[in-house]
Amino acid sequence: GIKTQKLLNVHAKNFTHPLCLSDLTIYAANGKMVKTLVLGYQDAGFIKAAYWDGRNEIGKPVASDIYFYTLTAGKFTATRKMLIRK
Repeated sequence: GIKTQKLLNVHAKNFTHPLCLSDLTIYAANGKMVKTLVLGYQDAGFIKAAYWDGRNEIGKPVASDIYFYTLTAGKFTATRKMLIRK
């Protein structure tokens, strides 16, 4: 079966609203967008966790490689690197 990968445990500070719409976009090493996870409205200042099943937007499993993910929550943005190994 497909395992999900916990991507982040990020403290996002200095929001102007108590709740903000958050999403996480995953990119391949070449910069092409792979998947966007809409996290919905989250409490300002803390995004608890996001999980990804390793599939792209059309449901196909991604290859072993380096990927980047960008968390956007209100005015906060953070990008991190991850390695997928199969």
